[in-house]
Amino acid sequence: MANTASAKKAVRKIEHRTAINRSRRSQMRTYVRKVEEAIAAGDQGAASAALRVAEPLVMRAAQKGIVHANTASRKVSRLSKRINALSK
Repeated sequence: MANTASAKKAVRKIEHRTAINRSRRSQMRTYVRKVEEAIAAGDQGAASAALRVAEPLVMRAAQKGIVHANTASRKVSRLSKRINALSK
């Protein structure tokens, strides 16, 4: 348990950051799921539109340190590849 004033403040700050990070991660996952659902439905137009919305959120999550930069790039790349495969 935090004993000093600075440690107590640090705990408050960590709780606040955790809530923000959880919200951002949840939002990112929601939009990635929308892309996945459009791909599963076989609708290339909807999937492309969903990816255009999801990509900035994924990359912003990487900038904020919520996911690793390589993980974000890999997610976007794999989704793009799957969307492009729908046209074939």
